[in-house]
Amino acid sequence: MSLQLPAVGAEVVEVHAQRTRPFATDATASATMSWWTRLVFLTLTPIVLALAGCPRPLVVSRPYPPPSASELGEALAARQSAVSSMNARARATSWLGGERVRATVLMLVDRPGRLRFEAEVSLQGTVAVLATDGQQFEFLDATRNEFRHGPACPANVASLIRIPLEPPEIAAILLGDARLPIGASGSEVEGGASAGTVDWDAGRAADVLVLRRYDGWLRILFEPGRTRQPGGRPENRVVGVIATGPDGRARWRAGFEDFAEFATGDKGKGGGGGEPPTVALPRTIRFAEGDTSFDEGVEIKFKERTLNEGPGADAFALTPAPGIQIIEVGCPSATRPPRRAPAPVPAGRGAH
Repeated sequence: MSLQLPAVGAEVVEVHAQRTRPFATDATASATMSWWTRLVFLTLTPIVLALAGCPRPLVVSRPYPPPSASELGEALAARQSAVSSMNARARATSWLGGERVRATVLMLVDRPGRLRFEAEVSLQGTVAVLATDGQQFEFLDATRNEFRHGPACPANVASLIRIPLEPPEIAAILLGDARLPIGASGSEVEGGASAGTVDWDAGRAADVLVLRRYDGWLRILFEPGRTRQPGGRPENRVVGVIATGPDGRARWRAGFEDFAEFATGDKGKGGGGGEPPTVALPRTIRFAEGDTSFDEGVEIKFKERTLNEGPGADAFALTPAPGIQIIEVGCPSATRPPRRAPAPVPAGRGAH
């Protein structure tokens, strides 16, 4: 890097040299100027470089004894038990594939994987509806007068909100946590959360529950939340989920931000005057595939929501109107990689 004095500075130096050395030659003035330039360069260059350098990420050590896998698993189970379904209105923005798509979306979410999304656009009203019972999906595209239906694989379920995962995984993310991994047999991993290990993400200052998946690992990030009982311990709050492959590289990531308390709607468990208990939920959810930035993925900002109203089964099925074009669709030939037991991944890999 070279540093040059502004022209006005050079004039001041030259005038000063002429006044203090009236009989100086051009060579003497040039030497004086050169000395002054070098002095300024040597003085300011380290400061400029220090200010221009990239800040180093803050690395935080765990300031408390590490929790056990069972403790984090119990926190996740309690969270899932407290929130089983949701009726919400959200603003969804997607940048997947380099195309920006934004819409207001009405959501019905049931934890087992039943979903209904209705996309609304200003001055047009409802432009698309997607529904799935977890096994089959139906998609109404009002702009094309098309009704598509077929198996509820990730590619099909992502037709409206671009999160290409299994329906129960999408439901868990929208409800603010994570679904326990599925093993090679298609059932939950033996031992559940207690079979996992505990890691520490120094960049996020978060405890990480590491669980084996059918094709890699699931990393669930927890941060201490509020203390609900006097003298009790802070609750463990899910703030992120990372699914990695056998090599530890991320397949997809979800982040939970801007938490607020919401009533669970179960007055029978409330106590204290019959008020229902509350649970901390993120008002913003971000999703990205691979190791790409969240700015290239999906952002969901919730505007309104109620919990645990138990929508009926008919809410997750659509009936095509007469005259609409009906299209039966399949799934891509390889919606999942081969199911094989992954090799152990060193602690700390895959946490970003």
